[in-house]
Amino acid sequence: MPGDLRQAAALEGGFEELRAGNLGLRVAESAAEIDAAQALRYRVFYEEMGAHADAATRDSGRDRDEYDAVADHLLVLDHDLGNGPEAVVGTYRLIRRQGADRLGRFYSAAEYDLTPLLAFDGEIMELGRSCVAGAYRTRGTLQLLWRGIAAFVFRHRIDLMFGCASLPGTDLEALAPQLSYLHANHLAPPALRPRAVPARYVPMDRLPAESLNMRAALNALPPLVKGYLRLGGFVGDGAVIDQQFNTTDVCIVVKTDMVTDKYFRHYERTAGPG
Repeated sequence: MPGDLRQAAALEGGFEELRAGNLGLRVAESAAEIDAAQALRYRVFYEEMGAHADAATRDSGRDRDEYDAVADHLLVLDHDLGNGPEAVVGTYRLIRRQGADRLGRFYSAAEYDLTPLLAFDGEIMELGRSCVAGAYRTRGTLQLLWRGIAAFVFRHRIDLMFGCASLPGTDLEALAPQLSYLHANHLAPPALRPRAVPARYVPMDRLPAESLNMRAALNALPPLVKGYLRLGGFVGDGAVIDQQFNTTDVCIVVKTDMVTDKYFRHYERTAGPG
């Protein structure tokens, strides 16, 4: 998509910037800001977390794909650094149904059969490509991101959110407690349960529930996954190994009417009509 159309798509999804001290959060407003988010994603995913870059990705220093053109991009900005692309220190990619329809699929469809979610009678949105620069990985930054998602949900009246969330690494033995914990405690109800595509399906119930140290397994989950669970999130059936990104993915599903008061209901009063 040309840059001016990307900018129009971003502005359509916008809301008033949220602030927390020197940090702000809003939707990207220009192609240059989206490019800054892609550069940040490259630094975090490829340079820091060990994702495997093809030649084009390595030469560009950008993590980007066709879904970026149909997405809204949440940005965390450090206003001590500026007010535009130079200030981007965090990002989150949001794809609404209308955006996915332009490509014919959501990103997660490469890993999961999304049929139950596509059949959901309401507005749905995919979340993904979340990352924050190392110096800003604090509870406050994560809370600001959740506030932004909350504002976006009420701006666009989203009823259900989903997306692939990553556990670091591909060692299934090392990840067995976390995967087993999720399967035992947070499996989505059948009507909302995506299933990993057959060719990539990895069973999650790898250890008997009675042998699990539930608290230790929960504590070992990445902060973002724990955040989804606090918001009433479920997981789909089966994990998927993503060799390119050096992760093991689970599909998260969150119905927004089950989200805790702390992050969402406040914004029903402040986000305004869609």
